[in-house]
Amino acid sequence: MEIQENISLAPFNSFGIDVKARFYTKIHTVEELTEVCRAKKKWPLFILGGGSNMLLTKDIDAHVIHLRNKGISVVQDTDSYSIVEVAGGENWHELVLWSIENNLSGIENLALIPGSVGAAPIQNIGAYGVELKDSFVSCKVFDLSSNQEKVFSKEACEFAYRSSIFKTSAKGQYMIWSIQLKLFKPPHTLKTQYGDLSKTIEALYPNTPNFGLSELAHAVIHIRSLKLPDPKKLGNSGSFFKNPILDKKSFEAFILAWPEAPFYELGGDQYKVPAGWLIEKTGLKGRREGAVGVHSKQALVLVNYGGGSGQEVISLAKKVMDKVFKKFHITLEPEVNIIPEQQL
Repeated sequence: MEIQENISLAPFNSFGIDVKARFYTKIHTVEELTEVCRAKKKWPLFILGGGSNMLLTKDIDAHVIHLRNKGISVVQDTDSYSIVEVAGGENWHELVLWSIENNLSGIENLALIPGSVGAAPIQNIGAYGVELKDSFVSCKVFDLSSNQEKVFSKEACEFAYRSSIFKTSAKGQYMIWSIQLKLFKPPHTLKTQYGDLSKTIEALYPNTPNFGLSELAHAVIHIRSLKLPDPKKLGNSGSFFKNPILDKKSFEAFILAWPEAPFYELGGDQYKVPAGWLIEKTGLKGRREGAVGVHSKQALVLVNYGGGSGQEVISLAKKVMDKVFKKFHITLEPEVNIIPEQQL
């Protein structure tokens, strides 16, 4: 285990923001993590996973722990499903591909979501009608204050829309070491009706009798590849804002003024409105301001063209939020984790 000092985190965050970590260590084993936790004195610990859902706005005056543990194993097997345990340092998309190769369903709609497995519960990642919590069983965490392992059940994680206890009341207290998912064997129940997915499937696979997990994942990958820029080529963190959820009264006023607006009925008198559509209607889609901008193909994505700072992204995000509020009286909320935390 090597402890490095004053290391640039630009290669380790998908926005490509060049900030420095006071100390930086890659962690592969519980023993290494325990050693770092016991050795900490002056410097707090900062957990880094895939770096895909964060915006760094200044140097991290802490000991950055980069989780790199690996492993996928079946811990329970039945005729209809398997319980799979996955190390937090695994790549999420590679896990999705593994599940498809093993003919296990449940997370195929979450293909090509960037980041690590350990970061997935923090956001309760979701796409095309599926969320992590739908397959989630439990997670093993490491308490950074007591140096003890704990297990969080699905209920204890307090999952909500793009949120969990690890993003709210327990933020920064735990490192998610591994997760367990319940994935299903054939016959599979596929979710294909959300948003553009059904149209894309019709275009890519007309009259395909053996349509299955691989084809569904490929359709999701096709859509995401068209709309979302590759972070290796253009710095970004995927969807920067949450899709706003409106109560019945607010939604009725909104749809009366904007009858052409797309929306998704969630039940319980709640309605989800695509943030990308709202931003596009303000005229900000494709807007560039210096080294940062709003992506030209998906207005929900803010991008770093190279050399941009976290504060420049923050300034652009505030402008987007102000424009949307003035036009629709809807408040956008960031989906990404802003570090250090600040109110927009």
